[in-house]
Amino acid sequence: MKNYFLFLLSTLLLLPAYGQKQFSLQSPDGALETNISIGNQLTYDISYQNKSVLNPSPINIDLAGGKPPRFIGSTRSSVNQMVASPFYRSQEIADCYNQLMLKFKDNWNVEFRAYNEGIAYRFVYTGKKPVTIINEEVTYNFPDDVVGTVPFVKTGDDGDFESQLFNSFENIYTTDNLSKLNTQRLMFLPLVVDMENGVKVCITESDLESYPGLYLQATNTPQLKGRFAAYPKTTVQGGHNKLQQIVTEREDYIATANGARSYPWRIAIVTNSDKALASNNLSYLLAAPSRIKDISWIKPGKVAWDWWNDWNIAGVDFESGVNNPTYKAYIDFAADNGIEYVILDEGWAVNLQADLMQVVDDIDLQELIDYAKGKGVGIILWAGYYAFERDMENICRHYADMGVKGFKVDFMDRDDQQMTDFNYKAAETCAKYNLILDLHGTHKPAGLNRTYPNVLNFEGVNGLEQLKWSTSELDQVKYDVLIPFIRQVSGPMDYTQGAMRNATMSNYYPCNNEPMSQGTRTRQLALYTIFESPLNMLCDAPSNYIREPECTEYIAEIPTVWDETIVIDGKMGEYIVTARRSGDVWYVGGITDWNERDVEVDLSFLPMADYQLDLFTDGVNAHRKASDYKKTMRNLSGNKKINVKMKPGGGFAAKITPNH
Repeated sequence: MKNYFLFLLSTLLLLPAYGQKQFSLQSPDGALETNISIGNQLTYDISYQNKSVLNPSPINIDLAGGKPPRFIGSTRSSVNQMVASPFYRSQEIADCYNQLMLKFKDNWNVEFRAYNEGIAYRFVYTGKKPVTIINEEVTYNFPDDVVGTVPFVKTGDDGDFESQLFNSFENIYTTDNLSKLNTQRLMFLPLVVDMENGVKVCITESDLESYPGLYLQATNTPQLKGRFAAYPKTTVQGGHNKLQQIVTEREDYIATANGARSYPWRIAIVTNSDKALASNNLSYLLAAPSRIKDISWIKPGKVAWDWWNDWNIAGVDFESGVNNPTYKAYIDFAADNGIEYVILDEGWAVNLQADLMQVVDDIDLQELIDYAKGKGVGIILWAGYYAFERDMENICRHYADMGVKGFKVDFMDRDDQQMTDFNYKAAETCAKYNLILDLHGTHKPAGLNRTYPNVLNFEGVNGLEQLKWSTSELDQVKYDVLIPFIRQVSGPMDYTQGAMRNATMSNYYPCNNEPMSQGTRTRQLALYTIFESPLNMLCDAPSNYIREPECTEYIAEIPTVWDETIVIDGKMGEYIVTARRSGDVWYVGGITDWNERDVEVDLSFLPMADYQLDLFTDGVNAHRKASDYKKTMRNLSGNKKINVKMKPGGGFAAKITPNH
């Protein structure tokens, strides 16, 4: 930056000679409206059904060495189309919006879209010259001191924002009035604001390519302010097993660009229906379309996973661990149950070397790959971020040639421009070698799964792994009935469900070697329908599944991608019931918080007259022994409604098959 004459200004900080300009944009159904004003600032507001949900809020981009542009015109357009959505919650989704493009001199535009489901805007640069962005102003001015449900970053010190920028984007939610939220800690996205009249606003972003992710900060008022990580100037190898890059100094700008590009969408989803919030598609719709022309090689599926269960298999004549006999047992289990993949998680590569070409002595990787291939099972390899990043092309080429099917990359733990660049580069390079990708230890999807559909899953969720070490102060059951309405709005989640050891709150305790879930057995089954994971882990040990054939059969056959999804019922933080269709077979899952709950499940959307219902429900004693469950089978016809009792921390899971 020393080569730049630093003059901070907004590209939109202007006062036209002919006075302030006003624009209005409505959603196709007319319920949502944004009013945009161009004057000393560019501001926008949002109203829903003629009631304010966002007061005028300024947006700006500060440039280095720029000139204040002049407003020169606007264009309007409308779109109503269907968008193909492979490996998502439905085969295709509706894309219907009204658009306003505001044009400024010096090649800057601001694009607004009004959907029935929300309002979004982004900056667009059409010039050819390089651009350095000092900062972006993002502000949300709410009309009242309403309640927010927000995830704070878990790591770092209060007030020390640099230390908070190194985080894994995992935490439970804090719910309080906006004015009472901690001003000294950053919040990551998505988050939800409850307007207290049944209307909720979910704030998130999409198309986050080569740009830092947005954090929000409370201000002791009904206002949330945006903050961004500055671009790393220097980094050093360190962190977990020396597999991370630690930022030691940052530049005085947040991003650079070589020329024309669009910038991330800022999204405000607005709805008076919790069900609609849980089924919102704006993060996917606002992402850049797929850059992979032929996606026929991309195979979603389930994974027999080793790390959560600590390689603890029983009934074998060898010592289990990171070795070939253990992984052959996982492969045998996967093959016997039609599970598509086995993952080799951390431990197969030599520790502390950050070198994925160094394999530990107890692993013969080619032997395992060939053994798995002979049984119709694919191998996925875990990789630490720095080990993967430093030799990405060679690693992908080498292991693809060996027959590996994909990578799970972990411990990025940042979302500055350098790291979001890495996520896209990893996706592109893996696609080049027909490799699927699971981005663990990273932020929310933010549209990457549409642009590179070989990226099947993302973490950025306080998943089941937390129960290996967390005390009962962590209320995972409550968290489970929040994330379908918040985190999952941005895309799939590497939550890793499927525990066969289940506990009530009073019986739960952390156990790294033999971990358990909070809540009932049927809750774990239901999560395979409620949570979206095109690459979905079976977190428990093969021997535990073998002892539970009825539950294992249900998990093993459930799809991971869907032709249609319907959120039947739900209330954020209390319960949810979701139905998903694959072909002509439907799966339905429901979960509750720690309150026992009776629900009537309306299945009248089923198109055929007669079905076979296989139903897993909480056992009569599931409130005492969480693994207690009951399976019933019967015909379903007539009014197609079922009544289900969910025990505290409970749920239900159903498979519904047409009787032909």
